[in-house]
Amino acid sequence: MIYEHLRKIIGGILLVSLIAIGFLKPVHEYLSIPKQLTIFEGQQIDLPKAVTVSAGLSSDSSNLNLVQDQDSVSLEAKEYGKNEMILELAGFPIKKVDVDVLKDFKVYPGGQSIGVKLNTVGVLVVGHHQVETPAGKASPGEAAGIRVGDIITEINGTPIEKMADVGPVVQNAGKNGQPLNITINRENDKISAQLKPTQEKGENSYKLGLYIRDSAAGIGTMTFYHPESKKYGALGHVISDMDTKKPIVVEDGQIVRSTVTSIEKGSNGDPGEKLAQFSTDREVIGNINRNSPFGIFGKLNKDIENGVYDEPLPIALSHQVKEGPAKILTVVDTDEVNLFDIEIVSTIPQKFPATKGMVIKVTDPKLLEKTGGIVQGMSGSPIIQDGKLIGAVTHVFVNDPTSGYGVHIEWMLNEADIDIYEQPKQKAS
Repeated sequence: MIYEHLRKIIGGILLVSLIAIGFLKPVHEYLSIPKQLTIFEGQQIDLPKAVTVSAGLSSDSSNLNLVQDQDSVSLEAKEYGKNEMILELAGFPIKKVDVDVLKDFKVYPGGQSIGVKLNTVGVLVVGHHQVETPAGKASPGEAAGIRVGDIITEINGTPIEKMADVGPVVQNAGKNGQPLNITINRENDKISAQLKPTQEKGENSYKLGLYIRDSAAGIGTMTFYHPESKKYGALGHVISDMDTKKPIVVEDGQIVRSTVTSIEKGSNGDPGEKLAQFSTDREVIGNINRNSPFGIFGKLNKDIENGVYDEPLPIALSHQVKEGPAKILTVVDTDEVNLFDIEIVSTIPQKFPATKGMVIKVTDPKLLEKTGGIVQGMSGSPIIQDGKLIGAVTHVFVNDPTSGYGVHIEWMLNEADIDIYEQPKQKAS
């Protein structure tokens, strides 16, 4: 009986001790190290100060190097390749970590204010129009089952690329009393509809009873461009139609330089806005071939400069971003790009693409005085931390314009069809 009681006491002490060990800072730091690390050639990552490595770094031919001094321990990637290391705590091996060293990779950060023009695939239905007829008001399009958000791609088998393609077909069918066979894209489904144009009372023209649009325009901020491929990314979020609130399906588009003319300062419950105009020369500096949840993407026609960074910067992957001070590049007056202080409030090491990877807060007094925080048009402003491009500003918190979300740069690079994991080709021997 006494033995059983003693055994329970000892067991309880051991259990409490194990739980307590888990809360010790060195143990917590060890456990926080992932089982797989990805690092770029020439970069270093910090490790727990008490770390010891029993394998993987001892060979002179290793692509990794452990750098230790009195205050810190870090892992240095010397050259691309794969390796592994065994971490020890108090002489006991506790974790094997696979390390993947990627080839050195750099991009130019943006910050420039850009004008954006998107051309849709077909024409977008943004509303229903009631046509005045002798029998009363009606919308032929709505009666035919055509919805707001539908994209008209063909009429009577003829491709529709812009609004100017619609009018002649509608008038001809109306005069001949013929119905139109319309092909629609609706949420990735192809749908057919038939409607007969209606003549408006007191007019000679025929109407579909639909409001349509074939393009959209706005402003945003350049995030990065890749010097070798000229591929770029901007905005950090999808562009949606102002009426349908649905993402715009892009046929093509262009970006031009823009100039910030004034700022509508943000306040709680009322996000502010950059007011800007396209540059007077309207020079097209790049195309747009993708509008995705991570921004707009395409290729530049030429190199562009922001006047702050003359050389490209390395990037940081999501697991390398840390809470603490950072900076953003953006324009708040004319076309001058400036650096402003922010704080990374929280960051999520993401294994899969997601748009909300960071929570950020503007701390720069000058930017707060000028804009109140994050305003519309600032989306895409690159985020810099420790000399690395880590992401872009995407959304503002409506009830707190000083704060908002950021997206990790690796997902924007992925959307731009830039493979940061691609290894160099082996030379023939």
